[in-house]
Amino acid sequence: MAQPQSNTPTQDLPLLSDGVFRDRGAVNTRLETFVDAAFAFTLTLLVISFDRIPENVDELITALKSVPAFLGSFLLLMMFWFAHRSWSRRYGLDETGAALISAVLIFILLVYVYPLRALTSTALSAITGGWVPREIAFSSEFDVRALFAIFGIGFTLACLCITALYGYALRRRQFLDLSAQEQFITRVEIVSWSILAAFGVASTILSGVLPAQQLHFSGWIYASLAVVMPVFGWRASARFNRLFPTG
Repeated sequence: MAQPQSNTPTQDLPLLSDGVFRDRGAVNTRLETFVDAAFAFTLTLLVISFDRIPENVDELITALKSVPAFLGSFLLLMMFWFAHRSWSRRYGLDETGAALISAVLIFILLVYVYPLRALTSTALSAITGGWVPREIAFSSEFDVRALFAIFGIGFTLACLCITALYGYALRRRQFLDLSAQEQFITRVEIVSWSILAAFGVASTILSGVLPAQQLHFSGWIYASLAVVMPVFGWRASARFNRLFPTG
């Protein structure tokens, strides 16, 4: 059975910036190194999606107009990278189960990167009235539904991988010597990523059932996360403070 990367007792490990978790992953594991490299490669695919180097100023300006789509895709991929980084620092696990889940996450993101870029550019093109170039052409209503469904499935599966990683850590709570506070936050993370996955499922379903004139709501449903997640975070923080009062 794999052991934590440090021989220092858990209670003697320094606290992370959240003030709750011990820094069990201070030393990079082989798993974390692989995941970092895979994420870096995935990000390069966003840039490589440019067909060729601009040969004149007009082509350069057109290419630069694609930067917002690249930025949106970049930020979403970084959300998953930060999630895995936070998980690694909190638990420091380098076991077979965690490696398999991480490998599945990387595979999903490698497949997900192009639908992500296509949907991001399409959404920003619609918002900006065509100023941001759309990087995929639609020949029918089915094409639009397919893109929303492919994106929703990829987003759901990636979120479920993060959920599974936190679930794996919770099952190893005795081995990791997780405190009551750490177990609470771990459960909060499981619920949080499950909520995100549920929105991916909802978007996928809507892409198949909404009438054509309302199909855009299949994408706009993700915007409601800007309200749902902060409210969930506030309620989770309030409960944490009730259960574990300071002072």
